[in-house]
Parts: sequence; C-alpha cells; structure tokens
Amino acid sequence: MTTDSPLDASDASIRHATDNNVSWITLNRPAALNALTPHQRDHVISLLAAASADPTIRAVVITATGKGFCAGADLRGAPASSGDRVAGDVARTIRLGAQRLISAVLDCEKPVIAAVNGTAAGIGAHLAFACDLVLAAESAKFIEVFVRRGLVPDGGGAYLLPRLIGPQRAKELMFFGDSVPAAEAERLGLVNRVVPDDELTETARAWAERLAGGPTRSITLAKQLVNASLDVDRATAFAAEAAAQEINMTTADATEGVASFVERRTPKYRGL
Repeated sequence: MTTDSPLDASDASIRHATDNNVSWITLNRPAALNALTPHQRDHVISLLAAASADPTIRAVVITATGKGFCAGADLRGAPASSGDRVAGDVARTIRLGAQRLISAVLDCEKPVIAAVNGTAAGIGAHLAFACDLVLAAESAKFIEVFVRRGLVPDGGGAYLLPRLIGPQRAKELMFFGDSVPAAEAERLGLVNRVVPDDELTETARAWAERLAGGPTRSITLAKQLVNASLDVDRATAFAAEAAAQEINMTTADATEGVASFVERRTPKYRGL
C-alpha cells in the first residue's frame, strides 16, 4: 500500500493510500468519533474527484479509525444562534458543504464502498448511504440524529433514504432518531452485508479489489444508470441505457469481454 501525494501528507485527520488500484480514504479523528470538519469534508471531496480522474484508480473505499465511522458534522465553530447569521447563510453552507460531499460520492466515476466500523450518525450515516455498496461491522449503528437536535435532515438524507427503504421507513427513522443496529440496517436494506468487526477491512478489501479487477467503465456507466433511473421516466431511462451501451462498446474492456467469451477464457480487464 502506498501513501498518496504531498496534498495528503499534511492532513493527519484523513489517511489516504492506494493499494491494488483501490483508493482508501480513512477518516482519522477517533477521539471525536470522526465528526467531520469542513477541512476533512473538502479533502474527501478532492480525493473522490481525483479518483474519478485517475485511470489507475478503479475502486474507492471510505472507512474510519476507532469506534466511530462518523458521528456527523463537527459543529464546533458554528454560529451559536440565529442572531449571528445572515439570511441565506445556512442554505449556502448546506449546498457548499454536506450536499457537495454527498454529490461527490454519488458522482464519483468509480464504485465507492463504505466500510462502516462504528457509529454513523447524521451526515456520517448519509455519507455511508450515498456509497454504492455498504459493509457494516456487527458493532456499527446508524442514527438519523437531526431530530434529537431539533434540526431538519440535511446532506441528502431526505433524498437517499426513501430511495433505499421507502418513504414510510425513512420518516420513521427521521422522526424518532432511533439508533439502528447493523443487523436491523441490513434487514431494512440500508447496508449490503454485516460482518464481524475483525473481518470488516479484509471484506472491504476483497470487494474493492474484485471491483478493481472488473471492467471499470461498464461498472461506472451502470452506477450512473441506476442513480439516474430513480429520477426519470421509463423512456428517458431506456434512452440513457442505450446511450451507455453505445459508449461502453467503444472500450477495450468491452472488446476483451466479448472476445474472452468467444474464446472461452477468463477476461483480463484493464479499466480501459
């Protein structure tokens, strides 16, 4: 595993390394349960953008150190009362902050896995839910914590949750703010798989490396099709599917996939 560029070296609160074509982004403020600072958020956004642009990166894993995946936004330094704010400040902060982070995950041109090692609350939960695949340690839990603070869910929560589990279940989680254990999250469809705590990293590694060995462009196009399909009508979705297939058939991996089938051999994908 190699640590990335000098861009990352000065920020100990985010560990970043690449290994076998996988970008590992690790939140590293365990004493704060990895509550996300604006600087960390912007760093993660930059790393996701860099993964999209780098052909050698073919999958991304987002995880954390310690007992918490992400306890939400770090509210230290935020205005204490509405009297400290100017009209438009809050909406602007949300657009440029939490929403931009979630969009960066959804729009990343590589598959993104969340390896949730502990509590994921507020924007931390939404960061996980925005990922393409979610692995959770048995000790993990998810909390729509906003109602406990008298706040409206942000960071795309009201967009993500109904699409994952339906509107009524989403409202239940948001209205009550109850802690959802990993096993219940799996039953609801919020996570793909729950694994023993000591197997989380290796399971995430196995999944990510399997993705990294696949046809990167076809996986990316499939991700885009699925994400967009939830917001468009059938005709638009079918047109997008046909266009994606047209684009994908120009890739080397598509040629290799067809050739390997005809030649009855295992394909060797290069992400091109």
